[in-house]
Amino acid sequence: MKNTPFGIFEYRPPTSPWLSVIHRDDHVLVLDKPSGLLSVPGKPEAHDDCLEERARKFYRGAMTVHRLDRDTSGTVVMGLTRKAHADLSMQFEKRQIKKTYIARVWGNMENDTGHIDLPLGVDWENRPKQIIDYENGKPAQTDWEVMMREGDITRVRLAPTTGRSHQLRVHMLSLGHPIVGDVFYAQGAALEAAPRLQLHAETLTFTHPGSGKVRTFSAACPF
Repeated sequence: MKNTPFGIFEYRPPTSPWLSVIHRDDHVLVLDKPSGLLSVPGKPEAHDDCLEERARKFYRGAMTVHRLDRDTSGTVVMGLTRKAHADLSMQFEKRQIKKTYIARVWGNMENDTGHIDLPLGVDWENRPKQIIDYENGKPAQTDWEVMMREGDITRVRLAPTTGRSHQLRVHMLSLGHPIVGDVFYAQGAALEAAPRLQLHAETLTFTHPGSGKVRTFSAACPF
């Protein structure tokens, strides 16, 4: 999906593949969400097409546990029973689930690793954008490490310990390295350097609600 200026929401969800299943058993459904597809329905009827609705066409009991932004791709888990849904939801609430993301950010990052601890809040005049807000913001932490330097772009692996809205996008911007292709926070060359947001949910690690074993699922990065 081609980038559009901030404020313009042209919803053209990808149709191929319609639904990419990483894993399915009696308790959980793990999917690879494509960039450009909403996780749950939007308010306009035209935004009904989403990952949740597609999953329910094939797996009637599928229930959303967490979301990825429309333009973020990657690993998503859904509960297939009420018990599994409640179990996974509690793991997210208690921050017991581990996540890693891959991103391509603008500029050559000087250090190889780092930790960001900056509170985030809503930018009320420019919703849904978020801002660093020391007074009213909620705590947000992200660890990062450089994977590769690609000229004017750096490929990084991000590991958030909290799950705030736009957390990774705002945290990388705070370092002076916006995520490439980000219609909300990147400008100029950083925005135009890729046709989509260069952010992908690589891995998801959780305690399986059926077996009680720790499982890690991953989706290959498409960029």
